[in-house]
Amino acid sequence: MIKLKFLRVFAKLKLAILFLLMIAGFSIIGTIIEQDQSIDYYQNSYSNLLFFDKIEFWKLLIFFGLDHIYKTWWFLFLLFLFGTCLLSCTFTQQFPTLRLARRCNFKLTQKEFKKQPYNMKLNNLYFFKCLKNFKAKNYNLFHQKNIIYCYKGILGRFAPIIVHIAMLLVLMGNTIAAFGSFNAQELIAKGEIFQIQNTISKSFFTRIPDYPIRVNDFWIEYGTENNIKQFYSNLSILNPNGNESLHKTISVNFPLRFKNLTFYQTDWNIIGLRIKLRNQNYQLPLTSLTKVKNIWVTWIPFNKDLGLTLILNNFNGNFSLYTNDGSSLGIFNIGDQIPNFMELKIFEIIYETGLQIKADPGITLIYFGFGLLIVSSLVSYFSFTQFWLAKTENEFFIGATTNRAKLNLRFEFLNLSLPFKLN
Repeated sequence: MIKLKFLRVFAKLKLAILFLLMIAGFSIIGTIIEQDQSIDYYQNSYSNLLFFDKIEFWKLLIFFGLDHIYKTWWFLFLLFLFGTCLLSCTFTQQFPTLRLARRCNFKLTQKEFKKQPYNMKLNNLYFFKCLKNFKAKNYNLFHQKNIIYCYKGILGRFAPIIVHIAMLLVLMGNTIAAFGSFNAQELIAKGEIFQIQNTISKSFFTRIPDYPIRVNDFWIEYGTENNIKQFYSNLSILNPNGNESLHKTISVNFPLRFKNLTFYQTDWNIIGLRIKLRNQNYQLPLTSLTKVKNIWVTWIPFNKDLGLTLILNNFNGNFSLYTNDGSSLGIFNIGDQIPNFMELKIFEIIYETGLQIKADPGITLIYFGFGLLIVSSLVSYFSFTQFWLAKTENEFFIGATTNRAKLNLRFEFLNLSLPFKLN
């Protein structure tokens, strides 16, 4: 009895709508505010915003967990409360309604028939002809002496239950994702093998895989106006023995999926170059200028008194060289001979690819839940229609009701009853 009262409290529609609106509101905030970023990011992005001219806004974001809303205890608690409302409504309202719909619900008196939205009195000579019409329209008939109960569209009564199950699956998927997901960002040079280390966010139950990943190649595709059209990374997932388990080329919007991991192509950079000077190979770092986009600079020491400044401003391998006094030597390509510096050869530029690696263990449940939600929405359009008939010595009564498509029921009721209407 206590359990039933508890369930009825949470089965209230207003309470469920309140929780749903709160979840939707915080989800909107989570969409507006970037999630799972570093503290430095929020300091730089929200440092100019003040709360009542006293508290910096970014501190409030961190304090209330608005930087990781979907993993906070209070958001998960809201999901739990909303799930409790769905379960309570399912067991206290939907299942009893479904059982009642499948019952043989007979009506005996004329007063009961007049309560129905559609009712009429007919000549009992046409009683069996009317039954024949119901059978032709695929109604389920239950007969007890001179009273009849007919219905069809019982599938529509399952729709609310399916909706609740679908939403519970979505809530479960979000909860599992909150406890077991992680997000990592890696910048890896072409040809290197790495393991996931630079995690941006993770939860207490997160398990980060330790198998190696190799970046086989990286390249950029340019458009007709020499603008970047797309960039690609060729990746190999290796097993602990170093053998290749999966091989794929990824690009923006075309990730690699392996088990519960997803590898996204997100960024790229130029980090260095390899030169040959007097038959010796060297690797020099390239520095990106922060105030100028896509400009990389390095200094090449040629001897004690002379050095060259290299400026790279594209991904095609073209670079400019300048002497100590700022004089330009020209624009060259990788592998070109440089006049007056024949002992120097620049033979390779070192690129690195930016990969975002995410694990969403609950994503399958979420997708399945939304798919089931679509199915339940279609099923809900099936109208549950009920007819009652009761025969006396000289006449019989007919009544009908439905939960939707009431105009269609009106036409169907008239087609069934008007040919036999009592004068």
